[in-house]
Amino acid sequence: MGFLQAKDTISGQAGRAYAIFDGNQEEMFYVKTIEATVEKEKAEIKTLGRLGTQHKAIGWSGSGSMTIYYVTSKFRQIMLDYINNGKDIYFDIRVINEDKSSSIGKQEVRLTGVNLDSVIMASLDTESEALEEEISFTFEGVQMTETNKFGNPVTSQ
Repeated sequence: MGFLQAKDTISGQAGRAYAIFDGNQEEMFYVKTIEATVEKEKAEIKTLGRLGTQHKAIGWSGSGSMTIYYVTSKFRQIMLDYINNGKDIYFDIRVINEDKSSSIGKQEVRLTGVNLDSVIMASLDTESEALEEEISFTFEGVQMTETNKFGNPVTSQ
């Protein structure tokens, strides 16, 4: 019987994130946390001969959030472009988990069609040691190649 060894868990700090705007990739060194979730959309279906309600998947929706250190104006500028010119920007985010001390390997996920929901435009906080901001977003696609996903742990005797 196998079991997961502690050394094969993935450190949350052992990774990278990149924003891709018009083919130009920028490292998101300011990211503290990022999380993207896919939620199935389901229809409730009632059928003859069954009292219970069944569910049928009819689509999905992608949303996420990231907490970043308040050290970049990139997302405020994107929101300003929308406010002032009506230009809405869609971009991609690559998230790479790669803990070299784990035998699990690395995983790379690319969120496509990322669109910002809300951005903090200005912030001050006399109680904070480091200013942070929470940014919510939606996305329209997800890519993960066969060669860029976690494998099974390598067991040692």
